[in-house]
Amino acid sequence: MGTGLTRREREKRRQRGDMLAAALELFSEKGYHHVSMKAIAKRAEFALGTVYRFFSNKEDLYKAAMREKAGEYHRTLTDALSGEQDVLAALNGYISAKAKIFAPNAEVFYLYFAETGGISFNLRAGLHKEIGQLHDDLIERLASVMGKGVRARILRDLDPHDMAVALEGLTNAFLLSWLKNPERHPYDESISTISKLFLEGSLAG
Repeated sequence: MGTGLTRREREKRRQRGDMLAAALELFSEKGYHHVSMKAIAKRAEFALGTVYRFFSNKEDLYKAAMREKAGEYHRTLTDALSGEQDVLAALNGYISAKAKIFAPNAEVFYLYFAETGGISFNLRAGLHKEIGQLHDDLIERLASVMGKGVRARILRDLDPHDMAVALEGLTNAFLLSWLKNPERHPYDESISTISKLFLEGSLAG
């Protein structure tokens, strides 16, 4: 099935994607302030002028990269919570989905966590609010699943939003441990532990 895009448009999209990927790698490796447009162009294997045809400056490129990646993460995680699956399947699907999106992108996770978790090391003005809104929406969707579990008496009668925040914090703690020491704390091997830790305190008796 065709995409509806011309060959030229497809090529421009591919070039833009290559530039965003190269920029994310460098920002993750060196930090925002230690990366230049010239370095991004070199990593992406484009002429500097070509990069400037897509992005007006480094801040513009950083914002575009983080918006795109945050949108991708948001879609994956909300998809895990949607559908007709039961509450426990949805929660386990959410925990597992984090492994799928972050395990192949270790170099990007810290940037994303900085934007959603309040670590200010290279945030650009206004961007954290935009991504924060996506994250807030994710928490509300997660809280909705928690609320469904409470009403069905599957989960304890606790505040659904508090439970959503607790699960998000627990998964992020394991993700950060994995990021610091991936061999000792592989996230995909921690999924069952996360599920047990959360559900043992949340399941209705």
